Amino acid sequence: MAGYIELTEENFEETIKDGVVMVDFWAPWCGPCRMIAPVIDKLAEQYAGKAKICKLNTDEQQNLATKFGIRSIPTIYFYKNGEKVDEMVGASSEQAFKDKIDALL
Repeated sequence: MAGYIELTEENFEETIKDGVVMVDFWAPWCGPCRMIAPVIDKLAEQYAGKAKICKLNTDEQQNLATKFGIRSIPTIYFYKNGEKVDEMVGASSEQAFKDKIDALL
């Protein structure tokens, strides 16, 4: 069973540098973040071996949240080979996330 990758300052750059990566900027107190959490878990399982599904807790990783100018959460960034290629702000459907990931694969 594969799960999402918890990102920190220590592993962020290494994690996003290769392949397709989805990063969910979230916080435990955020209602919409909690609402999409099961979707993130499901995507991590569905895309195991194809894309990296990651979460970054903005409360614990404030330096990264500030670096990327995260102003509202959830914010989802999509990377391909280390380059940010797309983003979504706010809760979305599982299909909307899949469409973005599939377009990058």
